[in-house]
Amino acid sequence: MQKGLSVSDSDGSTFAPLVVLELAPNTKEEAVEWLLKRIRDKQQDGGAELLVEKLSPEDQSTEKDNPNVYMVGASMRRLLFGAEDVGLFKEFNDGTMRSFTCANRHNFKEFQGDGDSFLSMAECQYIIKHELDTLRAKGEAHVPGYPKMKLYPGKSVIRRIQSKGILVQIFPLHENEELKRLSFSWYKQFKLSFQPLDDIRHYFGEGLALYFAFLEYFTFALIPMAIIGIPYYLFDWEDYDKYTVFAGFNLVWCTVILELWKRLSASLAYRWGTLSRKKAFEEPRPGFHGILGFNPVTGREEPLYPNFKRQLRIYLVSVPFVLLCLYLSLYVMMIYFEMEGWVLMIHDEEPTFWTGVLLFIPSVIYAVVIEIMNLIYRYAAEYLTNWDMGLLRQSLATLLITSQILNQIMEAFLPYWLQRRRNKKAHRRVIKTLADKELPLSDQVKLEADMSTYLGTFDDYLELFLLFGYVSLFSCVYPLAAVLVVLNNVTEMYSDALKMCKVFKRPFSEPAADVGVWQLAFEAMSVIAVVTNCALIGMSPQVKSYFPESDTQLIMWVVAGEHLLLAVKFILTFVIPDIPKNIQIKLSRLEFESLEALKKRKMLEGSGTPKTDK
Repeated sequence: MQKGLSVSDSDGSTFAPLVVLELAPNTKEEAVEWLLKRIRDKQQDGGAELLVEKLSPEDQSTEKDNPNVYMVGASMRRLLFGAEDVGLFKEFNDGTMRSFTCANRHNFKEFQGDGDSFLSMAECQYIIKHELDTLRAKGEAHVPGYPKMKLYPGKSVIRRIQSKGILVQIFPLHENEELKRLSFSWYKQFKLSFQPLDDIRHYFGEGLALYFAFLEYFTFALIPMAIIGIPYYLFDWEDYDKYTVFAGFNLVWCTVILELWKRLSASLAYRWGTLSRKKAFEEPRPGFHGILGFNPVTGREEPLYPNFKRQLRIYLVSVPFVLLCLYLSLYVMMIYFEMEGWVLMIHDEEPTFWTGVLLFIPSVIYAVVIEIMNLIYRYAAEYLTNWDMGLLRQSLATLLITSQILNQIMEAFLPYWLQRRRNKKAHRRVIKTLADKELPLSDQVKLEADMSTYLGTFDDYLELFLLFGYVSLFSCVYPLAAVLVVLNNVTEMYSDALKMCKVFKRPFSEPAADVGVWQLAFEAMSVIAVVTNCALIGMSPQVKSYFPESDTQLIMWVVAGEHLLLAVKFILTFVIPDIPKNIQIKLSRLEFESLEALKKRKMLEGSGTPKTDK
C-alpha cells in the first residue's frame, strides 16, 4: 500500500488511494452522482462496493484544473474478497501455490494479522480495475443527464462512458518509494547482471515481468550465436561449406532456446501464481456485451454472445483486414525491391563513391517505412529476396542498424525528452520527476495524469520477433546479425526500464502465465527459418558448383536436408518437456488433494451429515 497518502470517503472511512478516475470537466452532476453511487453500492445491489472520494477542492491550484478527479480505493476486507473473486494464487504454508480463499486466509504463508501487507499494491489496483470493469448496466435505460447515451443490460458501464467521452482516463497511481528502489536496482546502475524480475512483477504485474524475462533470456541465448558468428564474419565470408554447419547450428539453436524458454516461463509463472489460473473462469472482458444469462460453470450472471455471430465477425471483418494489411506490406516490399534493382543498375554502369552511398538509401527508406507501418496498424510482413548474396547481406546490415537506432529514439529517448519538457512547463517545483522526492497527492495525480499511456507489450514483442527473424532466417548470409541484436537488446532493457518508470503512466497489472500467442509466432518463424536457410545455401554458387549438370539433384538434396533438419527440430520439441518435473509433481499433488477433498465432500453429502453454518 502507498505509505503516507490517504483520503477520506464520504462516510468518514480513511483509505489509501489506489486508482484515479478522471471525468470530463463538463460532466453533468446527475451523471457524476449516479456513477459514484454505483461504485459505492453493495455488490448484492449491483455495485462495486469500493471507496471513492473527490480530489480535495483546495488541491485545485488553478481554474484550469479539472474538478472531476476522483480517488478510488477499497477496504482490506473488500480487497481480500476481490482476490478470491479473481482467483489470485498465493503461497500456502506448505510451499505450494494455491488459489486464495478468505476462509483459509490464515493458512497462507504471508498472511499476518488483518492481511494489510498480504496483497501488493499492483494486486490491489488490479482487483479494483476488475471490479470497475465488471460494473454492468442493469435497469438503467440511459446515463443520467444524457438521454441519448443509451445503456443496455450487460454492457460495461465504465467502457460505455469512456467511449462517449465522460470518462477521460483511468489509471493506477505510482508508489513513490517502491518505484525509487526499483529504478535504482533496475536501470540507474549500468551493470552486467540479471534484472530484478521479482521486483518488476511485484510492481508492474506478471505480464510485463514476463516480457522483460523473455528479453533478458533472448539476449543471453544469443551470446553463443554471436561468439560463433564473429569469426565466420571475419575470416570465412565466402566459404559456404562452413556456413552450412553454421546454419545447421542456428536452426537447432532456435528450437532449443524456445523449448527451454517454455520451461523457464513455466517456472516463473508457478512462482508468481499464474500457471494454474484458468482462463475459463475469468470474467468477460469490459468491452464484451450481449444478452444477460447465467454461466453454467461459474453460476454468475454474465453477458452471453452467440458463437455464430463471433465466427461471422472473424471471417467477415478480422480476416479481410489482416489480408488487406498483408497486401499493403507486400506492395511496399515490391517497391523496395524495385528501388534496390534500380540503384544496383546505376552503380554497375558507373561505380563512384556516391553511387556506393546510394546503395544504402533504399534499405534506410524501407526501414523508416516499416516503422511507420508498425505505428499505423502494428503489422509487418516477412520479407525474402532472391537477389545476389552481397546485396542481401548489405541490405540486412543496413536494415538492422537503422531500425535499431530508430527504435531507441522513438520508443525511449524522444518520449522521455517530451515528458521532461511537459514536467518543467506544468510543475516548475517538481522538475526532478516522481521517484526523486515525495510529492503531495494532488501534485502526484496531476503529474501522472499528463504522462503518456502505455499501450501494452504488443509492439515490444513485435520488435523482438523481427529481430529473431533477422537472426534465424538469414544466419548463413549475415552471421554478425546476432552480435547487433545482442547490442540492441542490452540497450533495449535499459531504455524500456526507463520509459516504464519515467515516461508512462503506471499500467494495470495483467496476469500472464506465458508470452501467449507470441510463443507460437516464434516457433512458426523457426520452422520458416529451416526452409529459408536451406534455400539460401542451395542458391549459393559454391553449392551449385557441386551439381553442374542437374538442378533436380540440387533441389532434391536441399529438400532432403530441409526435412532432416525439420525432423531434428520436432524430435527436440518432443524430447524437451515444457514444464520442469518438480513443478509437474507439485501441480499433480495439488490436483490429487483437490480430488480427495471433493470425494470427502460427496461422502458427507451422501451420508446426510448436516452442514455447519459459519
